[in-house]
Amino acid sequence: MESLVIYQVEQRIAEITINRPDKRNALNPTLVAELTAAFLSAQSDENVKIVVLKANGDVFSAGADLNYMQQLQHFSYEENIQDSTTLKELFETIRTLSKVVVAQVEGHAIAGGCGLATICDIIFAVPEAKFGYTEVKLGFVPAIVSCYLVQKTGETLAKKLLLSGDLFTAEEALKYNLITYVTKSEEINQIVREFAVNLSDNTSGNSLALTKQLINQTSNTWLDSCLNNAIKVNAKTRESDDFKKGISSFLAKEKIKW
Repeated sequence: MESLVIYQVEQRIAEITINRPDKRNALNPTLVAELTAAFLSAQSDENVKIVVLKANGDVFSAGADLNYMQQLQHFSYEENIQDSTTLKELFETIRTLSKVVVAQVEGHAIAGGCGLATICDIIFAVPEAKFGYTEVKLGFVPAIVSCYLVQKTGETLAKKLLLSGDLFTAEEALKYNLITYVTKSEEINQIVREFAVNLSDNTSGNSLALTKQLINQTSNTWLDSCLNNAIKVNAKTRESDDFKKGISSFLAKEKIKW
């Protein structure tokens, strides 16, 4: 069976590639675990200075896997706590990694996939990419990502994006300060590589690590509290009638009547 995550190192740059294109690179426990392991490998590899996160196929990540969403309906509160904790650990691994993490978004990044992209340090996206935190439209709560989004964009914009659940373009994401660059699809591979090589060749790895750590420390205490609460909200939401209704309708491809 082909690995869901491809890990390779060249010129002190680790490329971590999500490799589930047949499922639109949707997140499930196996993929989340493999991504976390890949980032931890990059962390411990002395030959790695920069990490690039990308995806095979036309979609960066469509969020939660359909089969997995079906299973969630039958999870206990404790199982939902553990599931949310696992996703939080992936996001926190990326955020606190001592290496700079560059996202190369060449397709839509939706719900958890949007969170995965925007937690990275530097984000390149093609103009065609759409972003969106669509959880509220399915009876989910964008709990974990809300902690990062409020910090990144401020409360007013976070409410607009999270409460509407609407999709938005890469240009809008750039305007919202969610991503760093919008780059043409025919150029993004070369430009991301040049950016990563330049960072690797012309900056101190120790200085990069300490600078990232300093930036993170400005919100660490608040963020830990927010994430712990978000995990509980996630688990509680998944026991609600709205959650079950939303998932059932979505899986049956029926319009959800809220």
